[in-house]
Amino acid sequence: MREFTIYNSLSRKKEKFEPIHPGMVGLYVCGPTVYGDAHLGHARPGITYDVLVRLFRNLGYKVRYVRNITDVGHLENDADEGDDKIAKKAKLEQLEPMEIVQRYTNRYHDSMRLLNTLSPDIEPRASGHIIEQIALVKNIFDKGFAYESNGSVYFDVESYNRQYRYGVLSGRQLEDLQSNSRALDGQDDKKSSFDFALWKKASPEHIMKWPSPWSDGFPGWHLECSAMSAKYLGDEFDIHGGGMDLLFPHHECELAQNTASRGKSGVRYWMHNNMITINGQKMGKSLGNFITLDELFTGNHKMIIQPYSPMTIRFFILQAHYRSTLDFSNEALLASEKGLKKLLQASKDAAGLQVSETAGDAGVAQIVENIYEALCDDLNTPIAVSHVFDAVRIVNQVKDKQISICNEDKERLVFIFEELLSGVLGIQDEKSDDKSHEVLDGVVRMVLDMRTDAKKNKDFAKSDKIRDDLKALGIEIKDTKEGTEWNL
Repeated sequence: MREFTIYNSLSRKKEKFEPIHPGMVGLYVCGPTVYGDAHLGHARPGITYDVLVRLFRNLGYKVRYVRNITDVGHLENDADEGDDKIAKKAKLEQLEPMEIVQRYTNRYHDSMRLLNTLSPDIEPRASGHIIEQIALVKNIFDKGFAYESNGSVYFDVESYNRQYRYGVLSGRQLEDLQSNSRALDGQDDKKSSFDFALWKKASPEHIMKWPSPWSDGFPGWHLECSAMSAKYLGDEFDIHGGGMDLLFPHHECELAQNTASRGKSGVRYWMHNNMITINGQKMGKSLGNFITLDELFTGNHKMIIQPYSPMTIRFFILQAHYRSTLDFSNEALLASEKGLKKLLQASKDAAGLQVSETAGDAGVAQIVENIYEALCDDLNTPIAVSHVFDAVRIVNQVKDKQISICNEDKERLVFIFEELLSGVLGIQDEKSDDKSHEVLDGVVRMVLDMRTDAKKNKDFAKSDKIRDDLKALGIEIKDTKEGTEWNL
């Protein structure tokens, strides 16, 4: 089995990946809070951890992939006060909260399916694990790291910090948090402003609430992942993933809860993908640069000049390392669209290449190794993609009769496009299973045959008109030695 290195946010360095159980990987990823349509920011973790799962399985690991759905307890501004985000949306739309949850969960799944991400093996919801969360609060309470105040239960950060250390994941010092903290409105129940809620007493008008030993209320947002990851992956598992914005306070609080209840952090490797910016700015509704995936796919947004396919979005995201900031722009998407066409065309062409028994080594075996080396080096997808383009170059050289390849190299090229580009990176032809595309292909071929006849009859005016009319419809044609190719 190939060696895989992973950047661990806890140690702040790349480490050799060594699973707790040989040949098996336990992965927990923080999923969305489902109170709105999936947006561009959801695409990056969806695709990043999808490639990670695909790679591990390609390397021969058995993977249990758990991704949660947050449907309760996530309050406004990621704080311990204010409205529940889902309950607030439910009031605005005059629906039951679980109607909101189901509606936007379905839409999230639809978007992830279009992006060709694999479904998780388990997708637990916070509201379905209230019993486990109450048990976890009791455990932390019994260990002396929590206190009750007016029906709510808070994590005692100072008490925890005396025995362990709060801030090890994010690099924060409690002393700095204390000096920079201030009394917050509505948080008089807390001993300190940096203590966080494990259980919140619900107000009379609060919709989503459950009975507990302390009050009718609901669990704190940080609690759900600690409870559900332990239930499905055990008290200690391999990788916990999520966006960089979750590192503090969400994952920091989660790590503290794990340690307080179990005496250990519970996670061997903490993995965080970076953010997507838009024209250099952080994406946000208040800035007017917020864009949903549906708007990207349909082109129905003032910031984009055309629709972009899900595969274009996926390819765009893979061209930056997951730990790097990725800047979104029309120019970047147009470049991704162009590069994607080249990859997909080469993928189609690879299987039909002519081979020669006398051909020498074309270097394809080394390209395969280079792709694996990049992917196994902390999931370096942009370097892996650059090596796939090395394979594209060889395909085109063989097509143009510039070089010859042996059958083994042809099989390796097919492996690169089918097993690595499609199977691991998840890039596939969106038209491949589309009946309408088959019909369109047939119609275009009929028109191209008419153009071929016109050229044979030296009716170049008619030939040029067919080419120009097709171009006006968005169909590009290219004459090659093997015939005429077309692309939308």
